[in-house]
Amino acid sequence: MKHGSSKHGQKVALKLASLAVALLGASALADKVVNIGYSGPLSGGAAFYGKDVQSGLDMAISEMNKAGGITVKGEKVTFKLVALDDRYLPNETATNVKRLTSQGIDIIFVPHAGGILTVQPLTTRDPEFLLVAYSSEPKILDAKNPLTFMLPPRYDNYLQPFVSTQMKAFGKKLGMVGTTSAYGKQWADAITGEWTKQGGTVGTNNGVDYATTVDYSSAVTKALAEKPDVLFIGGPSQPTALVVKAAREQGFKGGFIVMDQAKFEQMDTIIPRSYLDGSVGVLPTKEFAGTQVFVAQYQRAYKKIPTSEAALNYMGMNVVAKAMELAGTTDDAQAIRGQLNAAAKALPQSKTVYKMLGVSATGHADAEFIIASVKNGVYTKLRVKTVLK
Repeated sequence: MKHGSSKHGQKVALKLASLAVALLGASALADKVVNIGYSGPLSGGAAFYGKDVQSGLDMAISEMNKAGGITVKGEKVTFKLVALDDRYLPNETATNVKRLTSQGIDIIFVPHAGGILTVQPLTTRDPEFLLVAYSSEPKILDAKNPLTFMLPPRYDNYLQPFVSTQMKAFGKKLGMVGTTSAYGKQWADAITGEWTKQGGTVGTNNGVDYATTVDYSSAVTKALAEKPDVLFIGGPSQPTALVVKAAREQGFKGGFIVMDQAKFEQMDTIIPRSYLDGSVGVLPTKEFAGTQVFVAQYQRAYKKIPTSEAALNYMGMNVVAKAMELAGTTDDAQAIRGQLNAAAKALPQSKTVYKMLGVSATGHADAEFIIASVKNGVYTKLRVKTVLK
């Protein structure tokens, strides 16, 4: 009886050994999965904005994985997005980034200036990580951080044409009802500086937190009491549309300077397009040449309008993946950062939404941007005299 038992045990052991070898072989053939971190607003007033960024990343990763991933030093690599909600709060961004890096994540996307500027100093500490920054705040570049990759054009490119266009069309008095996020405050300071530089006067700053405010009537009423010719507004698209609605319903006939975070194509799904007449802002993604394929694919996948939040982060993820291939590593943040320029130039047409000429030594994507004014629902492109990079 004992002898039979021993034979049975040997058979079981052999089977287990064979299974272990088989599993080991399968594991060797399996793709390496690289986690990509994301910390952005997925709840609260900026949730739509944060989810637009997330969907661009998700689309890029989904396409790459379906195509079999990328090849890094002969090894197949696929990706997984690990997304955390920071509610647009910089301290929450810092907490999320520490959590992501503790999980061995080396690439982290953050889409708001307050969060980006808070975590930039963490990039070069142990563990290092590449921070992919979706914000047009120039201070991100001023930090000269060696592990930052900034995607959008700097917003100070917009100041001169926005102000000259609106001052000429409507008059010299500016009212202020922008968002009070870190990014909004910097924009407000910049636009007031440019407005006064061009000979205008600026009213009281009636800015409110677009992430938490529900009713904008009071702030708009205070701004309109000073009889402005133009209103500076902006934050995420949805609340920005409600500011426009409140102003038009209170009889405001003047123009709007719309901060680049807010997108016309999303705003006109909430308010009549006629309310946007007399505005200056960023040209909608679908109006750019060559974006039709991306727009159609995105709308099919996500059933919503693609903006630069989705498009630039889609491109950014593809550039990072190409840089990994060129650098021969998925976890050396410095080596990946060093290949971003070559990766951007090598990006295939099928992954290009906007023209991207490369990535500067300071880590800034040299991406096409177009700004426009709105009249009778038609977009007229504005000329930018000097492009700051």
